[in-house]
Amino acid sequence: MQNLPDNLYSVESVVQLEQIAINQYGIPAYELMKRAGAAVFNALQKDYPHCKNVLVLCGAGNNAGDGYVVARLAGEAGFNVEVVSLIEPAKLKNEAMLAYQDWSGLAENSQADLCLIDKADIVIDALLGTGLARDVSVDWAQWINAVNNADMPVISIDIPSGLLADTGAIAGVAIEADTTVSFIGLKQGMFTAQAKDVCGEVVFNDLGVPAEAYSQVECNTRLIKQVDYSLLVQRKPSSHKGKFGHVLIVGGNNGMPGAVILAATAALRAGAGLVTIIAAPQNKTAISAAVPEAMIRTCGTGTEDNDVITALFAESFIDNVTHVAVGMGLAQDDWAINILRHCLLLNKPMLIDADALNLLAKHDYLYSSLTSANPLVITPHPGEAARLLSKIKDTGTADVQANRFAAVRQLYALFNDDAVRTVILKGSGTLIYDGSTTKVCGLGNAAMSAPGMGDVLSGIVIALMAQHFEMAAAAELAVCLHASAAGLVSQGKTRGLLASDIIAALPEVLQ
Repeated sequence: MQNLPDNLYSVESVVQLEQIAINQYGIPAYELMKRAGAAVFNALQKDYPHCKNVLVLCGAGNNAGDGYVVARLAGEAGFNVEVVSLIEPAKLKNEAMLAYQDWSGLAENSQADLCLIDKADIVIDALLGTGLARDVSVDWAQWINAVNNADMPVISIDIPSGLLADTGAIAGVAIEADTTVSFIGLKQGMFTAQAKDVCGEVVFNDLGVPAEAYSQVECNTRLIKQVDYSLLVQRKPSSHKGKFGHVLIVGGNNGMPGAVILAATAALRAGAGLVTIIAAPQNKTAISAAVPEAMIRTCGTGTEDNDVITALFAESFIDNVTHVAVGMGLAQDDWAINILRHCLLLNKPMLIDADALNLLAKHDYLYSSLTSANPLVITPHPGEAARLLSKIKDTGTADVQANRFAAVRQLYALFNDDAVRTVILKGSGTLIYDGSTTKVCGLGNAAMSAPGMGDVLSGIVIALMAQHFEMAAAAELAVCLHASAAGLVSQGKTRGLLASDIIAALPEVLQ
């Protein structure tokens, strides 16, 4: 992944780049297609040298044309090549027709028989390209499912067939590729939502499009491939804890001490100078035992204790707090509402997560109390994002996942007076949006599907904010450290990772 470019593009932007290459730099469209086919054939030779029986599945449009180029090159090189087209080739147009005609000079297409899959060593997926905008039809889905059920490698051309290039959602069914060779510009949907399930290893080839062409097309989406260690300033020997912020972690309702324990421990590991926890009194012993480095204050969870909560937030230690993270293990009862209301009144830089987000979604008077005096990071997972966006229109988790890029922008716009500075939309291919640039984290793995991961992330984010990192930089760095620590511990395994394992790995990934 580190060899991939940083910029991600929409389908429309890639089309613009292609047209600039053709019209301004005189690269014929068919030449670009031949270069694309050659890039795929090179990947076949390099990564799958023992696969000599090649099945090329072609659809319509330029994606099919690329497939015909691959078929011709493989046939000329002595491979046993079968080509199946799911449309009548006579319907092909322009460069795709030229590619088909060049292939036809070497061999004919085979009849569309699913048994051909069993005879192949490898499948080249040239069925559906980046122009897909609807669910895959039944007939084509039958071929995609058959390929997915077969025990052989698959190379997808430009994008796995069935994956929506702009969103990362699957249009009913998608090819599960082992390698995807993408051209001209990486598509933004290849790194979030369901994309990681189907793209395999992503290989990029710019097809010789001049670098100057890219400066003519706006790009406001970036791929994060590794931790940017340049953001981590070396601490001086004379440093002391008072220079690195005082973080207030608020949550831990009755019977739920784990979330604030994880968040506070992560904040300390990530370098926060001081950490104070506000939680329910029933959790005091557990929290004190688990995080002796943190200070802890408690207040009753009954509605009769509202005055006690008010008095706690009026104490002098609150004046020394620099940053607040609220929501972890908070629940949604009257105590939680009162606690959140007092946090919002502090007018301090704040991170809002978990049930604090759910309370904002449910109670308009809490939501409306946010102003520009509360510079915020919000860290919803897709379900929490859906509940927030339902303030505008009925939204479900599936709607968020169907277009995570649109969802993260809508979340940013949801809050008045620019109260939100950065949104972190968690999930596979976490998105970070600061109002101008969307960043997609390409790190992380399936082992992170475990309880408490979001609490750890919140602790890291708020700790970096407290150390004077610019808010969007703190969000990006935290997301990357979080995912890198997970990768370090899991070592490619997809199960068995605990949120506390990530905290333990933080000192190593911070170096």
